[in-house]
Amino acid sequence: MAKKSAVEKNKRRVALVSKFADKRAALKAMAKDESLSLEERFNARLKLAKLPRNSAPTRVRNRCEVTGRPRGYYRKLKMSRIALRELGSLGKIPGLVKSSW
Repeated sequence: MAKKSAVEKNKRRVALVSKFADKRAALKAMAKDESLSLEERFNARLKLAKLPRNSAPTRVRNRCEVTGRPRGYYRKLKMSRIALRELGSLGKIPGLVKSSW
């Protein structure tokens, strides 16, 4: 089980990302727009830089929904490899058969 503080910090980041997503997208579009003047584009970059760092989507870490583990994460299942194996062995994931050779 991961530290609760790390999991909670990541949840706060996810909330910030969703809160500032529209504003961030608009400012990025303004900064990339070639039809605007150089000064307007620069101001858009400055406003973008003033937004909280944790509102950037790259700051969010994929974590296992079951254990909070940050590594060995399967996006499709939203869980780590270890939790997947455990739940698969218990028969809680339909269609998953443990391989042995």
